[in-house]
Amino acid sequence: MTDYREMWSGLGLDLQTHDAVLEIVGKMYGEVYMSQKNRPKGMEYFDFVMSEIHGLRIKELMDAKAEGRKIIGTFCVFVPEELILAVNGISVGLCAGAELAFDAAEQFIPRNTCALIKSAFGFKLAKVCPYIESADLIVGENTCDGKKKAYESYKDLVGNLYVMDLPQVKSSEGKVLLKAEYQKFAKKLEELSGNKITKESLQKGIEIVNSKRKAIKRLSDLRTANPTPISGLDALLINQVYFYDDPIRFTNSVNALCDELELRIKTGVGVFSNKTPRILVSGCPMAVPNWKIPQIIETSNATIVGEEMCTGERGTRNFVANENLSTEEMINAIVDRYFNIDCAIFTPNNERYENIKQMAKQYKADGVIYYSLQFCQPYQNESISIEKMLEKEGIPVLNIDTDYSSEDIGQLKTRIEAFIERIKS
Repeated sequence: MTDYREMWSGLGLDLQTHDAVLEIVGKMYGEVYMSQKNRPKGMEYFDFVMSEIHGLRIKELMDAKAEGRKIIGTFCVFVPEELILAVNGISVGLCAGAELAFDAAEQFIPRNTCALIKSAFGFKLAKVCPYIESADLIVGENTCDGKKKAYESYKDLVGNLYVMDLPQVKSSEGKVLLKAEYQKFAKKLEELSGNKITKESLQKGIEIVNSKRKAIKRLSDLRTANPTPISGLDALLINQVYFYDDPIRFTNSVNALCDELELRIKTGVGVFSNKTPRILVSGCPMAVPNWKIPQIIETSNATIVGEEMCTGERGTRNFVANENLSTEEMINAIVDRYFNIDCAIFTPNNERYENIKQMAKQYKADGVIYYSLQFCQPYQNESISIEKMLEKEGIPVLNIDTDYSSEDIGQLKTRIEAFIERIKS
């Protein structure tokens, strides 16, 4: 086993706390993931990625930095990876999925701030996220009010924060704003990297990200089969690794897994029986290691067949046009693609309502579990009208508000089991 402690120390991590975090997450991963039965062999790659997520992957990033490449840390699916790749940069997701150093975080932000935002502060303050410490630039984005105000304090902690503004209304003016922000971001990337975005480099960046999204779409389409050939937990893991791994290697690994799943479907092999209730999970993103709700669902005689969230279809839906286009036209195509993201920050947000209905039908879901992080007002607000809309369509819905703690697991399990019984009956 490779010793990465010298590398971690060089990044300024608190080694004692970091060791404790890795031990806890490793134990949790074993209990949640390795206890599953009949997993596809292709998941071994993603198990390996998780075992080296703070090791080999960080070494790869440090080696790339030594070659002059820039590491761009991101929190949100609105940050266009295509532009980062176009300057030969590397895009990585940042740590924000566990309850860590929340007491310290509350010295900078209110206690009633959502767990995802507090977690971003906690990982920095505890000095346990090598992705934060290795990033040459950290990109924030003005999505919800909680984030945009929190970044005012976060910039003093990290020192290399770039904040991108985002429209809140789907209008022609909103699209103009988004294009202006992406153009400013492109210039920032060029200044940071010393590389110009050319027609060829942008086209290559678009092709790489499109291929990655197409692999995820292929995986999603295979999950419409009954019995489902892969668990929702494993599919979520793949969507989480999407933000960390080398994009080309990731794409090849997902496609290899899909080859295996196609054979499973042909032979009728599934991870659950064909009578198992099928659940669509909707709502807030689930960053590593936030596996609480999916584990409860899939240990309560149900299976997750789709994720309507940023670590799911919202983050990977739609591609960027790039055939026979000029650089300006490709920038416009990037703006078009990202402007279609149906985040709950938008008002009105009719696209999201239609997408949830479409997903529920496509994946043959028997019910929807709507997941909100406490104090996440955009998704909590939409949960009420979405529940009414889906119930009118004859699709049962369970609304859940929770955080990253384990204190409510018993209560959640009781509610989820009762919901699954409702579906069965």
